[in-house]
Amino acid sequence: MNDTVLIELRTEELPPKSLWLLSESFADAVFSALKAQQFTAGDSVCTPYATPRRLALTITGVAGRQPDRVLERKGPAVAGALDASGNPTSALQGFMRSAAVSIEQLQRVADGKGEYFVARRQQAGEELDVHLAEIVAQALRKLPIPKVMRWGDSEHQFVRPVHGLILLHGERVVPGEVLGLRSGRITRGHRFLSAAEIVVGRPAEYAEKLAAAKVIASFAARRATIAAQLDAAAGQLGARINPADGLLDEVTALVEWPAVYTGEFEAEYLEVPQECLILTMQQNQKYFPLLDAGGKLLNKFLIVANMQVDDPGQIIRGNERVVRPRLSDARFFYNQDRKNGFASRALRLSAVVYHNKLGSLGDRAQRLGRIARGIAEMLGADGKLAEDVGLLAKVDLLTDMVGEFPELQGIMGRYYLLHEGNPSELADAVEQHYRPRFAGDALPQGNIACAAALADKLDALVGFFGIGQLPTGDRDPFGLRRAALGVLRILMETPLPLDLAELIGDARNALNAQGIELAAVDQPLLVFILDRLRGMLRDAGHSIDVIEAVLAQQPTRIDRVPARLAAVAEFQKLPEALALAAANKRIGNILKKAEADLPEPDIALLEEDAEKALFQRVLLIAPLVTAHVANEDYAAALQVLASVRGEVDRFFEEVMVNVPEPLLRGNRLGLLNVLSRQLNAVADIAKLAV
Repeated sequence: MNDTVLIELRTEELPPKSLWLLSESFADAVFSALKAQQFTAGDSVCTPYATPRRLALTITGVAGRQPDRVLERKGPAVAGALDASGNPTSALQGFMRSAAVSIEQLQRVADGKGEYFVARRQQAGEELDVHLAEIVAQALRKLPIPKVMRWGDSEHQFVRPVHGLILLHGERVVPGEVLGLRSGRITRGHRFLSAAEIVVGRPAEYAEKLAAAKVIASFAARRATIAAQLDAAAGQLGARINPADGLLDEVTALVEWPAVYTGEFEAEYLEVPQECLILTMQQNQKYFPLLDAGGKLLNKFLIVANMQVDDPGQIIRGNERVVRPRLSDARFFYNQDRKNGFASRALRLSAVVYHNKLGSLGDRAQRLGRIARGIAEMLGADGKLAEDVGLLAKVDLLTDMVGEFPELQGIMGRYYLLHEGNPSELADAVEQHYRPRFAGDALPQGNIACAAALADKLDALVGFFGIGQLPTGDRDPFGLRRAALGVLRILMETPLPLDLAELIGDARNALNAQGIELAAVDQPLLVFILDRLRGMLRDAGHSIDVIEAVLAQQPTRIDRVPARLAAVAEFQKLPEALALAAANKRIGNILKKAEADLPEPDIALLEEDAEKALFQRVLLIAPLVTAHVANEDYAAALQVLASVRGEVDRFFEEVMVNVPEPLLRGNRLGLLNVLSRQLNAVADIAKLAV
């Protein structure tokens, strides 16, 4: 009989930052296992539940018994399974033993690769009771848990101690044991607002009975409740909540019966940069800071408590009392950093190791200054100012505030530089040289900030590539993929008329000037960065073949890539595109087999009318294509190339390229070589799918 399954594992407080991931992984693993063992129907639905003290799920349409099945095992090929007398070889004998069958029970099956033996046997379906507890146990073992623990005198291990297990199929308890717990139908509600045990009669009652016991079992429903309460509380104060990645999810994982209250702190703390106060409230206390319409921090914050009470005064006062020491610490760090002076800390950078093969932070600051100056001068900006940004960009790493809150690096540098009377352009560039910090982050603004940001990322990329510290698989400890994406976004989206290959070379020279030995880095790093560009362009929705056509040329002017992509996409729509793409591919294959140095075509060696016509057309279009490409009018260049289709088609129909006579053959290959350069001036159109 099909019915709904309820599974609940009741625990002590689960890790809040990973609760939702644990819940999804648990539900997916159980659902997949039941499906694989044919207990679920095609329309079965899995619903996960997760609170700080439980992982649970329901699955509809679960059968109490598997259907009968025919199990099939593929054995050895017939050719190698029987000897010359037709008797089983050792390979076939071993297969029969493992499958528990005789040779008479085997069947021969042929596929496209040959004939092989198959063992088939009927297996009666088994009861859900036989499998459910083990399915749950296996799912728990597969959870992404970095560290497990034991509790009491038990040998069982899990991320937190466990205290209860529910396994229900409809109204029936499915017998079984998981992590030393026998299954039942008992759970508990809110730790403080509900004392009695809860008896779950059937799965459909689960969420409702928990709600009556002051627990919102659904993570998604609880999150939506908190979000609505936060918005309502902020609206009553005429304020808005400061956005915080992941904080809402983390708070949702900390409470079972949420209630939002408003706390307040002394306005005098607002003299500290608001980023410091916001970070300490969000990171340390899990509060939601409030901003006015202009984005200025208010001396109020929202608390998400784990209980609703008629008089929340004690809860509010307790949270206000807890936050004051944190705010006082932030004010102390801020005042001490300003007293000690910012620029003087630059002298201490040389005492801090950046990497044992790449020198100290002082060495890196010198490199950043040199690279940033060079980039700024390429852009016609103040090279000395850019150099100063590079020299000072990492100084705030030595401040007390950044030591406590690393997320504030750059931000605090700006505040301290402004406090000491430095130009705002210098201070802003120090803050922005980290941008973009993540996908979708704002880019640095202005040539000075862009120069410093590029210098920071290129120095890291060239340095770590040069000492062999490349990203591998999911590991990227130095954030090189993020740095490469940052370089690409700055060059392409700003945009900046800079050559990526030259930038890599300048960064390498800065490292070499300090006596740092690097492996050959320029080409491998260019390939790495362009591979990141390939992924960016795919994510942006560009056609894969258009991307490959453009990137096949290994473009180093990244600012020109969007225009090339647009031009190639439009060229792809032309009626001539198919023939020219095929011809370009054919020309490439011919030239691969030719000698390396081909002569320029000589008009005196042209014999056939078709090759003379192609020669004249190439002479006509060559200056036009060159001019359009130089003016970055790639669409016009490709339109000109489209006009050569007729002569190309006629050439391949009427002219034999690889004739015996060497001068004639070389001349025709030279003509194709000139044509190939023109056809590939914008992109490798042979890669287009048209």
